[in-house]
Amino acid sequence: MTAARKIRMLVTGGGTGGHTYPALTTISAVRRHAAAQGRDLDVLWVGTADGLEARIAMEHHIPFRAISAGKVRRSPNLRELGRNVADLFRIPIGVLQAAGIAARYRPDVVLSTGGYVCVPLGLAARLLGRPLVMHEQITALGLANRILARVATTIALTHPTSIDHLPARARARAVVTGNPIRPQLLHGNPVRAHQRYGLAPDLPLVYVTGGAQGSRQINTLIERILPTLLTRAQVLHQCGRDWIGHLTEVSAGLPAGIGARYHPTAYVGEELPDVYAAADVVVSRSGAGTVAELVAVGKPSVLIPLIPAAGDEQRGNARYLVEAGAARALLEPGPTPEQLLAELDVLLADPGLRVRMTHAARALGRPDAADALARVILDQAK
Repeated sequence: MTAARKIRMLVTGGGTGGHTYPALTTISAVRRHAAAQGRDLDVLWVGTADGLEARIAMEHHIPFRAISAGKVRRSPNLRELGRNVADLFRIPIGVLQAAGIAARYRPDVVLSTGGYVCVPLGLAARLLGRPLVMHEQITALGLANRILARVATTIALTHPTSIDHLPARARARAVVTGNPIRPQLLHGNPVRAHQRYGLAPDLPLVYVTGGAQGSRQINTLIERILPTLLTRAQVLHQCGRDWIGHLTEVSAGLPAGIGARYHPTAYVGEELPDVYAAADVVVSRSGAGTVAELVAVGKPSVLIPLIPAAGDEQRGNARYLVEAGAARALLEPGPTPEQLLAELDVLLADPGLRVRMTHAARALGRPDAADALARVILDQAK
C-alpha cells in the first residue's frame, strides 16, 4: 500500500496578533486532522520580515519566507499619502515574489488570514490555479480581504452578519466557521489562578487587560476607580511592562483594608485559561481575537474599543456583543472613570445578569472554529 500523499499548505497573513494567532491555531488543527487521515502536513508561512508572523513562525519552528508588501493607509494626512505612494512600488514586487514562491512550492491549498501581506500571495495563488481559503476575523471585511473575497475559493467568516459585507457574487462561497482560538483556553482551572495570584475564591474577580503591551487608556481608567471598585471586588490587572512599576506603587499606597485585593501583573501568559475560568467580569479592548475568546469561554465583559481602529472594527465587534446581550461597552471616544465604574457596578451587583450574559456569550461562541476551518482547508486540498 502506498503512503498517503503529503499535504502542502501555504499560509499568509499577519502584521497583528488578530491575523497571526488564528493562522497559528489553524495550522495546528489542520495538522491534527491530517494526521487522523494518515497524512502529513508540510507548511510554509509567507509574510513580512518585520511582522509579528515572522517571530511567531520562528518560535514554532514553521518554515517562513519573507516578501515585500505595500500597505494602503486610509488616513488623509500628507505623511500617510507619501507612504502610500512609496508602498505602491512594493506591491508589484511582492506579487512577483509571491508568485515565485507559490510556483516553486506548489501548494495544495493556500490559507489567508488577513493583513496587507496576504494580498500578493492570495492573488498569486489564484493566478496559479491553487485553492485559496480566506478567513475574516472581524464583523466587517478588512481592505485586504475585500480584495481577496473576489478571487477566494472559499471565504471563511467569523460572524454570520459578515455575509452582508461580501460582494454579491462572493456570498455563495462563504461559510461561517468562527474565529480559531487556542483550545487550552477552554480548560482553565480557577483554583490554579487563585493560588498563583493569591485571590480570594469568595470575592468577585474583575480581570482587566489591554493586550500584551497594556493600554494607557484602560490602565488610567482602572487606576482612577480602584479605591471604590476594590470595596466591591478584587482586580487582577494585566497592565503591560511599561506600567507595572507605577501600578505596583499605586497598589502599595491603597488603604490597608482593600489594598490586598488589587493584583497588577505585567503579563498573563500560559495561565490565561485559569484566569478566564476564575474571572467574573472582564474589562478589555474588543479586538477580534479577544472577542472570540470571551464568547468561547462565556465571560461577561465591559468592552472599551480602541478608537480609532482600522475601519472602526473594534466598535463594530463591541456592538455585536452588546446587541446579543453578551457584553456592555463604552462606545464613545474618551470614556470617563465614572462611566466604567457604573458599568462594572451593574454587573457586580447582579449575579443573575452575569449568568444571562454568560449564556448569551456562549451562544455566540464557536469553540470548535479551528476544527471547522481545518475541515474546510482539507476539503479544498483534495
